[in-house]
Amino acid sequence: MTYPPDYSNPPPYPEPQGPPGYVVVKAPSNTPTVTFTLMGITIITFLLQVISEYTLGGDLPANLGMKVNELIVGGQLWRLVAPVFLHGSILHVGFNMYALYALGPGLEKYYGHTRFLALYFLAGFAGNVVSFWFSSAPSLGSSTAIFGLLGAEGVFLYRHKGLFGASAQRALINVVIIAVINLVIGLSPGIDNWGHIGGLVAGTLFAWFGGPVFKVEGINYSPTLVDQRESRDAILAGVAIGGLFALLAGIKVLL
Repeated sequence: MTYPPDYSNPPPYPEPQGPPGYVVVKAPSNTPTVTFTLMGITIITFLLQVISEYTLGGDLPANLGMKVNELIVGGQLWRLVAPVFLHGSILHVGFNMYALYALGPGLEKYYGHTRFLALYFLAGFAGNVVSFWFSSAPSLGSSTAIFGLLGAEGVFLYRHKGLFGASAQRALINVVIIAVINLVIGLSPGIDNWGHIGGLVAGTLFAWFGGPVFKVEGINYSPTLVDQRESRDAILAGVAIGGLFALLAGIKVLL
């Protein structure tokens, strides 16, 4: 949000190890197209913010899109999503893009492009809805979505402890430590910790009910990872979680 958390030591994504006595199972090889596209759009948006500051005397993109409670109540509902592309400084956007680069490719590899994109925007939207409820201060930044990725990674590692072996336990501990540290940092003045919490909750929920659940098949001949989660289940989870936070936003607008 207003100031980014510190992701200077992101947890590594281990490679699947497979059952003892069998060959190593290689992970999916999806190119992180969505991650790099989100990074590109966010960086371009920040450049437009800087240009408008120098040419128009004000930050036009931020004025049009940042979370401002009074304007959301007035009908500008896009301000519950648009803040994920807006940032307050080069340090702010730099930290958040580093976090997206550290967390995004590993998750996108296992989630696939569409489900990863849904995770990112669900977390960003939910974070801004929770901030809308509990913080009156204007805010902007992709930290809402980043915290959602952090929660999703924790769920993924927890579900696949047997697949990744001992390295999953270490990575999971790192995820918890990073989340706790950054939530504590978020207690500082000027940081919208409510947005972080909302993004973390939504990302965790979507990962639990709609994220991939891998099993190893064909271990005797050609071991492969197969996602047991039905596409329908992921869609229902996304609709349910998005609908829940949309309902919360609607109630707040009407109060």
